[in-house]
Amino acid sequence: MLRVLATDDEAPALEELTYLLRRHPRIEHVTPARDAAEALREIGRMIKSGERLDAVFLDICMPALDGIDFARLVAGFADPPAIVFVTAHDEFAVTAFEFGAVDYLLKPIDPDRLGEAVRRVDEIVHRDTAPYEPEADEVIPVELGGRTRLISRADVTHAETHGDYIRLHTAEGSYLLRMPLAALAERWQAAGFIRIHRKTLVAAAHITELHFDEGRTVVQIGDLRLPVSRRQAREVRDLLIRRFRQRPPSPGEPPAPDE
Repeated sequence: MLRVLATDDEAPALEELTYLLRRHPRIEHVTPARDAAEALREIGRMIKSGERLDAVFLDICMPALDGIDFARLVAGFADPPAIVFVTAHDEFAVTAFEFGAVDYLLKPIDPDRLGEAVRRVDEIVHRDTAPYEPEADEVIPVELGGRTRLISRADVTHAETHGDYIRLHTAEGSYLLRMPLAALAERWQAAGFIRIHRKTLVAAAHITELHFDEGRTVVQIGDLRLPVSRRQAREVRDLLIRRFRQRPPSPGEPPAPDE
């Protein structure tokens, strides 16, 4: 069971967050705080009294001390709680996860997404998260000039609908595959492929940047920018953030911050 702190400077938002957290079966206790300063005072009180604090669910845009600065301060504690942001602003997502946020939820709060965030916190707190293991690769036979060529799934950067076919894109070229994109998306979901549009499927491992531009979301693969549909934007952002948190560092790259 988890003991958490809920922080938001807007009373109705704080009441809703506290209510939803208290309803969750994995939550033992919720302490509300009206802003980041009060949250810090509560944490200090808990430390002095020996109370356990597993996670803080907090807004970002708050007066005096905002959620990002609060999370930076908490990250310096000897035993910092997990951080989950609950905010109306999506532009801080990348910054939030660069220093170890467990999840990033957008308002209005979806109870199912909040439940997923609680589950992740619970896994981290109880060290039940399985180590990252790359999915086994798959070889795809494609027709090319009357010959059959074998393409490694790991080399596919993205796929697009092309009439009755799918066009698979790799660094070396593109190839046609006869099957519905929806079927391929379901088949490759566990391998890190994300549906960003009804006509486009991308490999998260090949995404180099995520852009938020005047309400539009765009993913970048090398020099190529691919638009994300508004319908898929939230899910795409969440999936990319989770994958960033779970993947192992590349050679020479510093590891992701510890939880």
